[in-house]
Amino acid sequence: MNFNYFIPTKLLFGKGQLGNLHKEKLPGKKALIVISSGKSTRANGYLDKVEKELKLAGIAYAVYDKILPNPIKAHVMEGAEFAKENGCDFVIGLGGGSSIDSAKAIAVMAKNEGDYWDYVSGGSGKGQPVPVDPLPVVAITTTAGTGTEVDPWTVTTKEDTEEKIGFGYEKTFPVLAVVDPDLMLTVPADLTAYQGFDALFHSTEGYINKTAYVMSDMYALKAIELIGHNLSKAVENGKDEEAREKVALGNTLAGMVESTSGCTSEHSLEHALSAYHPSLPHGAGLIMISKAYYTFFAGQDCCKERFIAMAKAMGKENATDPMDFVDALVELQKVCHVDELKMSDYGIKKEEIEKYVMKAYDTMGGLFEVDPVPLTKEDCIKILEDSYK
Repeated sequence: MNFNYFIPTKLLFGKGQLGNLHKEKLPGKKALIVISSGKSTRANGYLDKVEKELKLAGIAYAVYDKILPNPIKAHVMEGAEFAKENGCDFVIGLGGGSSIDSAKAIAVMAKNEGDYWDYVSGGSGKGQPVPVDPLPVVAITTTAGTGTEVDPWTVTTKEDTEEKIGFGYEKTFPVLAVVDPDLMLTVPADLTAYQGFDALFHSTEGYINKTAYVMSDMYALKAIELIGHNLSKAVENGKDEEAREKVALGNTLAGMVESTSGCTSEHSLEHALSAYHPSLPHGAGLIMISKAYYTFFAGQDCCKERFIAMAKAMGKENATDPMDFVDALVELQKVCHVDELKMSDYGIKKEEIEKYVMKAYDTMGGLFEVDPVPLTKEDCIKILEDSYK
């Protein structure tokens, strides 16, 4: 029961909380608002609402709006330069995981010299310590998918080498997070499902992770319960406010799992797929490989009780076997209409599976070290082959 615990983010959670942003002591005088290159943040009025809050608070701002669904290093560097040119002294990530992740990376490079990849570990990253503390980050999430609003992590792709790698340390925690389910009512059904499963897997991976402990377990099981019982409702009816709120809470708790425990190799394998095929939504890739991935661990002696506990959290109250969790997972994918996703639809070729596995080990090999039992490269190849459609 000896542990260290550190989640320094102040959290405003609940319906209408964005309207309280102007009442908060914000960490600077001019914000860089980081949003995606898509239309939804503006079209749904979310950018307008944030701008209104900043005006009420007497805060100036500039908007950087080029972030892709799978963020790239070029935009991190460009966004950081934009922040410096505009004299921004803090960063607001507004949107889904890609915008908030990018906000954190931009905050690092707005205060530090060199290239972002100088500070990234894995692959061709140099793994250097960050000399100067990043700009403060405020996270305002419009999706329930990554939990990045309450964790320090950010994921970026280096385009020329097709490396998709996570980065983060205690200084990249947002200082303030706003989780307002009202901002999630417009997320389409397919993206609601993809994002919800990403949050679910942050929790399941964190629960079977070798670094799991009492605090991460508490967050993980509650997140699994909330998402397992409510995601299909949010997929079927995006205007279901209660379901949206519960999935949002599950997602934020999943971010706390990421802050206390962490991901396993499931994320390494998916990052390799979407590094080569950036049109593949991260959550969709995780869904594709999840049945085979968890079936592998369910067949080991490492964490049977944990799989049974996850099955019970998903709603199988009489679960007695690790495969009960896999069954519950597949059932949820069916009712969320994502059980027939195909790798081939995104250009993934079965004959290239070994390439993806090697990339996973090269870029994010550290996650394999926290798997409950070691996964060999042959095991990974079989998992991807069994997942291929």
